[in-house]
Amino acid sequence: MQLILDQPRCEGHGLCEEAAPRLMHLDDDGDLVLDVEQVDDRDLDLARAAVRVCPVAALRLE
Repeated sequence: MQLILDQPRCEGHGLCEEAAPRLMHLDDDGDLVLDVEQVDDRDLDLARAAVRVCPVAALRLE
């Protein structure tokens, strides 16, 4: 599955980073950076958790 970030929508709350630190991080400017775009089965639950906790729906899985 592909993890997609709507960067303009992201407000940098960091909840997704807490849910899936292996998959993404906030940079020094507070912008979210995806460390992976293609999510394998091992990380799928983490990616789903990150999508679920985003308060502005800036992440999605396709």
